[in-house]
Amino acid sequence: MRTTAPRRRARRTLAGAGAAVVLLAGAVTGCGPGGKGDEGVRGAQAAPRWNTAPSSIAAVGDSITRGFDACSVLADCPEVSWVTGNDPAVRSLAARLLGEAEAPVRSWNHAATGSRMADLPGQLAEAAGHKPDLVTVMVGSNDACRPTASSMTPVAEFRAGFEQALAALRAASPATQVYVSSVPDLQRLWEQGKDDPMVRKIWSLGICQSMLADPLSAGSGATARREQVRARVVEYNEVLREVCAKDALCRYDGGAVFQYPFGADQLSRWDWFHPGKEGQARLAELAHRQVTAAEPPR
Repeated sequence: MRTTAPRRRARRTLAGAGAAVVLLAGAVTGCGPGGKGDEGVRGAQAAPRWNTAPSSIAAVGDSITRGFDACSVLADCPEVSWVTGNDPAVRSLAARLLGEAEAPVRSWNHAATGSRMADLPGQLAEAAGHKPDLVTVMVGSNDACRPTASSMTPVAEFRAGFEQALAALRAASPATQVYVSSVPDLQRLWEQGKDDPMVRKIWSLGICQSMLADPLSAGSGATARREQVRARVVEYNEVLREVCAKDALCRYDGGAVFQYPFGADQLSRWDWFHPGKEGQARLAELAHRQVTAAEPPR
C-alpha cells in the first residue's frame, strides 16, 4: 500500500519534534549528548591540585634525611638535612619554601637513621599529627643495604609497606601532599670510593655490605651481587612511582635522585657513602625544583 505525500510529511514532522524533545530533556538532565563529558570536565576541575607553595613541611625517611655522617663521624646532623636543616650552605627545602625565619617552626623531621620501609607507617603517623601541607619521603636505601644481598627486603613487602603507609597518612591528613624521592644508585656510590684504601677500610666496618663488601673484587660472584642490589633498587623505585601515581596529591621525583651523579666532593668525608653537606644541598635543590614545578616530572 502506497503512502501519500501529506502523510510522509506528517511523519517527518513528528519525528523531528520527538528528536527535539529528547535533546531538550538531555540538556536539562545532563543525560543527553555531552552530559557525561560535562560531568568529566567538572570532575577534573574538582580534583585536588598540587600546591607549589606549601606553608609547612614534615620529613620522614632514613639517615640521609637526618644528615648522618655529614658533620661528624657516626652521628646525625639534622641541621644540614636537605629537608629541614638550617645551615645556610645547604639551603634546605624548608628554608627555600618557608623562609629561614619560618622554617624552624613550620617544619618537622621524623626520619631516623637505619629506617627501612617497615618503619615508614609509624613515621608518617607522627608526621600526620602536624597536618603539614607537604611531607617528604626518602626511604629504601636500608632495604637494599643489608648484610647480604639475599637479606634485602622483598619487593612485594616493600610495596605493601608503602601502600599501607600512604593509605594511613591519607586517612589521617587527607590534604597533605607527598613528595617521594627515588632511592639513590648505590652502585654509583661504590664506584666513587672503591679505589681509595682508606675508604675501603671504613666500608669494611659494616657499611652496606650487600653492595660494598669486597669492593675491589671483579669476580663473577661479587659482580653479580652488586648488579643484584642495583636491580633491587630499580625495582624499589618502580614501586615508589607506581604507588605514588595512584594518589592525586603524591609526586614522585621521576628518578632524579637515582640518576644524580654524586661525586666524591658531595659525599661524607667520614664514610664516602652518605651525602655530605654539598650532597645535601644538591638534594634540596632537586626537591625544590620539583615541588615548585607546575607539572610533575615526566
